Amino acid sequence: MALMPPAANAPYKLPPKLFDLRCRACWLTAATLALVVASFVTLDLRWREFFSGEAIASMGRFVREFFPPDLSAAFVAKVVTGTWETLAMSAVGTALAAACGALLALPAARLHAGDSAHTRTVARWLLNALRSIPELVWAALLLIGAGLGPFAGTLALAVHTTGVLGRLFAEALENAPPEPGFALRAQGVSDLRVVLYATLPQVLPQLVSYTLYRWENNIRAAAVLGVVGAGGLGQLLAFHMGLFHMQKTCTILAAMLLLVTLVDLLSYAARRALTR
Repeated sequence: MALMPPAANAPYKLPPKLFDLRCRACWLTAATLALVVASFVTLDLRWREFFSGEAIASMGRFVREFFPPDLSAAFVAKVVTGTWETLAMSAVGTALAAACGALLALPAARLHAGDSAHTRTVARWLLNALRSIPELVWAALLLIGAGLGPFAGTLALAVHTTGVLGRLFAEALENAPPEPGFALRAQGVSDLRVVLYATLPQVLPQLVSYTLYRWENNIRAAAVLGVVGAGGLGQLLAFHMGLFHMQKTCTILAAMLLLVTLVDLLSYAARRALTR
């Protein structure tokens, strides 16, 4: 289809200015860039020493010590056990977080326009507190009560992820189309039944997608939590890196890479199946 030329009296619109004094987004972008530049200026970044010949040679020797990886039967069996622990920690921790997050999302959401939502502020403050503390800090705190091992790591993942999923679930509930719920409330249906039969079916694929995405993140977090003694591959990694067993470290890192790749593929396939 041929493009028609503009009419003779039609005004031509000039492209918008790159920076406008009345544009808040422009000022926000400029302030962000200024902070980034100031950060580089204030940090003691020694790029010349990092890319020096001596530093590159040292890194090369360090990398060569990783190969060949240790593939002895006894050590591979330990790595397989650690891999299973890491996978179990992430799966159980994410499942607990999804359940607790769903329970906290209800009081943290305004379910309809007329909802007074008295508990919304308190519930959101609680979710903010749970997710503001990193998993490593939660694991270090929970090791005191739960002891060394995967139990503390699982609880740390569950507590932190509860804060993340609870906030995401609450936002999904608030942004659900209100028409089905309004129709049920007009018939005198209670709020709980409206959530179960109108709101939840609409947002369930989104909630499952959020949960799967957090499971991917928790796989990586579970692999790191072992550094503080929370079991899994991370505990093996911290032990053998501390003793400079580089070949064993290479095997553990390869297992981490394979595990994360496998979970990413499974999660991606599950999300694709939900969106069809």
